Amino acid sequence: MSELRRQVDAFLESLVRRNDSPHTIRNYGADLDEFIAYFSPQGETPPQPAAIDLLLLREWLAHLYDREQKPATIRRKLASTRAFFKFLSKERLIARDPARLLRVPKAPKTLPPVPNAEITNALVDGVAEDRYERPHPERDTLMFELLYGCGLRISEAVGLNVEDFDRTEKWIRVRGKGRKMRQVPYGSKAAEALDTYLTPEHPITGPLLLNHWGKRLTAGGARKIVNFYAVNVAGDSSIHPHTLRHAFATHLLSDGADLRSIQELLGHARLSTTQKYTQVALADLMRVYDKAHPHAKLSGRI
Repeated sequence: MSELRRQVDAFLESLVRRNDSPHTIRNYGADLDEFIAYFSPQGETPPQPAAIDLLLLREWLAHLYDREQKPATIRRKLASTRAFFKFLSKERLIARDPARLLRVPKAPKTLPPVPNAEITNALVDGVAEDRYERPHPERDTLMFELLYGCGLRISEAVGLNVEDFDRTEKWIRVRGKGRKMRQVPYGSKAAEALDTYLTPEHPITGPLLLNHWGKRLTAGGARKIVNFYAVNVAGDSSIHPHTLRHAFATHLLSDGADLRSIQELLGHARLSTTQKYTQVALADLMRVYDKAHPHAKLSGRI
């Protein structure tokens, strides 16, 4: 095993000890596997971590651009590499951290597509109607209520246990990124879906959302379920679990909820992360203005 491989493994183990999410660790691992592979052409031994300087890192970055990877993908891989070299520097395994000097490609200034409240509610209601003879319609209905009605990430929804629900006060204990805990309220529709789903046959403790075999539903399985209903009910294959989380925040903001409250509900560590939903709502307002206000065209707006 090369020294670079050993240090990457040590870095990933440090993330496990820090209680980073399995999703984050898996992505870092995949990105750094590719990083090692780039420096190991035809099975050659990669250089020592201390021998990888800024010039070599720039060559690696140019390789990513040559493969015409998307800016978001390059940003993610660069973030993984930067975190790895920061770990090496902290452990005093390198004298200087060359990765901090790499320039991050600018993220495209595009707003995430968010279906309006009418479309989103029609989708969720369509799941509850059970028109497609799905094997577990009650589970699917509850999952959509958690994703749109509570704004949960898909990993948070499938990670819930039955005992995480306070069914008297209507609160959910949610495990977010980095194992951070937060409490999220749920409404009457989610409560109704929960009561319908939790039949006497369902275990009173343990995983909430179960698959065909009575085991915890995986995030991949949940994404396939969302895709099925998105295509068959809404006729839109672009809707995915995170779309529903975006819709949850955007619709709250449009209806007057303050940004700080939305930040708490979403479990964002920084308000700046939540502020992207302000941009979505602002874009909607500008479209309404451009279409309806008599001075919009006079001011040169399109």
